[in-house]
Amino acid sequence: MKPPINTARLLDRFLRYVRVETTANPEATSYPSSIGQLELGRMLLEELRAIGIEDARQDEHGLVWGTIPASVTGPVPTILLNAHLDTSPDASGAGVNPQVIEEYAGGDIQLARDSQIIRAAETPALQDLQGHCLVTTDGSTLLGGDDKAGVAAIMELAGHLIEHPYLPHGPVRILFTCDEEIGRGTQHVDLRTVDAVAGYTLDGSGASVVEGENFSADLLTVHAIGKVIHPSIAKGRMVNALRGLSMLLAELPRDRLSPESTDGRDGFIHPYSLRGDVANAEAKMLLRDFDSAKLDTYAELVQNKSAEIADRFPGLRFDIQRTRQYRNMADYLGQCPLVLELAQLAHDRLGRTAKLDIIRGGTDGAMLSEKGLVTPNLSVGQHNIHSVLEFTSLNEMAAAVEHLVELLDLWQAHGRV
Repeated sequence: MKPPINTARLLDRFLRYVRVETTANPEATSYPSSIGQLELGRMLLEELRAIGIEDARQDEHGLVWGTIPASVTGPVPTILLNAHLDTSPDASGAGVNPQVIEEYAGGDIQLARDSQIIRAAETPALQDLQGHCLVTTDGSTLLGGDDKAGVAAIMELAGHLIEHPYLPHGPVRILFTCDEEIGRGTQHVDLRTVDAVAGYTLDGSGASVVEGENFSADLLTVHAIGKVIHPSIAKGRMVNALRGLSMLLAELPRDRLSPESTDGRDGFIHPYSLRGDVANAEAKMLLRDFDSAKLDTYAELVQNKSAEIADRFPGLRFDIQRTRQYRNMADYLGQCPLVLELAQLAHDRLGRTAKLDIIRGGTDGAMLSEKGLVTPNLSVGQHNIHSVLEFTSLNEMAAAVEHLVELLDLWQAHGRV
């Protein structure tokens, strides 16, 4: 019988972490892009050292490292566990005021501010969470469960394993990255430093989910170039770049190939930023699909539409830049199928039904997999991420820690075979 997870301490960790503003800033050139990530990293460093992680450190890039020593003797695999410190810039992460519902009774959840409501009819996951301890926002900010739920789970695992040295496991490498939300999470990660045979990111929704596929992703930056002149004398002379770019956006598909119209394995083109003036305007678009080759098709569609608009709009020019972001981790998981198999088996040992799922987005695990360290993603109780309606289940966070205990046991046992 394994010892229970200290859920009170897990909750305390989570509540402290989410109160630190760590919003990633996509416009910044520094790494990390916000000072709060360094602050949270220092907090975690102190806590790791306090529980006895002797090699804990925060490197020059703000990454936090540490190793939970093996509790067994002999050569056993080292496994990496990763979560990210930053939160999404999609909504404010400043002044987070978490609200704790000790035992969710069902139905809608009225938040404290701005008349925000988490509606049960719009949140199917709530059907399975009655009786759970939920943490919500107050309705004015993100909560930060993406990914401070993962951070808290890994920190609690470290404390749990140190307190119970009889639990069998090999060396566990801990890595907390920065700026994952803006695609820079593994920018300064050297696999020689990781020195592990496999990894797992703790950055997923719900419980008992193992994710082994994610979107492949590119960024299109579309520049429209016009000609500015005073509007009083503009006839036949002005070329309005902002109007031309708006025409391009209006002609992109809306009933297909858009986030609003797709789910499952369907990809999309997502214009998410528009700014500019008469002379110059810029739009940024996400290209996403599980099939990397389809990104070429989406880029070509935008290129062809821009050429059509330019033909109809004399004097308007478009310049399109494409930036590679990340690729589907499934392209690399075949190198080590055991990573997914053991994650599913650990759920089976706990009497749970593992769900192998896909990610309509990306994680640090996708980039680590591409670098050469196969790293699928595990659920850790996140819900409604990137929204002021975000919430997290403490019960699912605790279940994630239990899963890690079983998973590490399986890895050390496998290493001895």
